[in-house]
Amino acid sequence: MNTSSGPGHDGSELSLGVITGERRQLINVAYRLLGSLTEAEDAVQEAYARWYAMPRAQQEAVASPGAWLTTVASRICLDLLGSARVRRERYVGEWIPEPLPGRGAGAGTVPDDPADLITLDESVSMAFLVVLESMTPAERVAFVLHDVFRYPFAEIADIVGRTPAACRQLASSARRRVTAAQAPPATAVTAVTAAEQAGLVRNFKRAWEARDIEALVGLLDPDAAMVADGGGLVGAVLRPVEGSRRIAQYLIHIADKAPGLTLLERPVNGRPGLVAQHTGVTVTVAAFDLTGDRVARIWAVRNPEKLRAWTEKPENPAPGRDTAPGPAGPGAV
Repeated sequence: MNTSSGPGHDGSELSLGVITGERRQLINVAYRLLGSLTEAEDAVQEAYARWYAMPRAQQEAVASPGAWLTTVASRICLDLLGSARVRRERYVGEWIPEPLPGRGAGAGTVPDDPADLITLDESVSMAFLVVLESMTPAERVAFVLHDVFRYPFAEIADIVGRTPAACRQLASSARRRVTAAQAPPATAVTAVTAAEQAGLVRNFKRAWEARDIEALVGLLDPDAAMVADGGGLVGAVLRPVEGSRRIAQYLIHIADKAPGLTLLERPVNGRPGLVAQHTGVTVTVAAFDLTGDRVARIWAVRNPEKLRAWTEKPENPAPGRDTAPGPAGPGAV
């Protein structure tokens, strides 16, 4: 496969730096394949464990360590995707991909934190990851490796155990799923500017804080939907809430039930989002899908196992800024 390690290496220079230099690429591939930063890191660690378990002579026989690691990590992800489909049938409520903090989100400050290794582009937007969840494991691997990372089908075939022609069909089927879901392709540029997105989310935050139901309805698409993921570990609505007025009413209900929180504007998977904190601990991360000047989808992740990358120290926002009366707290959303 095409990797940053190049087509070959000198056996005398199988240094730690050469091998670990592939980690960023591997984490990026694995997160998009799995939708979970935790599982992606585990898959990459397993790939490295298999590399270091090989005798030195066998390592030296590998023409491109980066290609070898990518192949092994992708196969591990393929196996995990198969078992994940079974696990998610038993999952309590809705399953949402693990959200990523953006640059300046206040998390991921430790050097080499996996969250800091992810390239934030359209292929990690929550909307795109949700579409990936609708694909079969083989479709997802073929599509992500080819359409996002530009690997040739001949190399993908070696990973999924299919012919190159079959892999081409898998990717084509996956593309149709993306089109049917009306999700932007990985290379598309959204028609709404980043500033407009941030402004819409900010207005949404203010309306929520003010408990202004009509303002919320005006900011939501009439056919909007909100999905929450508590994983059975914390309180969360078990089914999607659909329709602008129903979502607005539900949000106001939540605000009344959970006072004393701090609501922060933070990048989520590279897009403007909201983070709710209680005593400095992140309890909810909300990602948005925006259509023009309206909110079309809200994904609220409350499962604490998916919020580890968002652990933050308490902040002291300026008076009147980032302080919410409580739109999403313990037991909320």
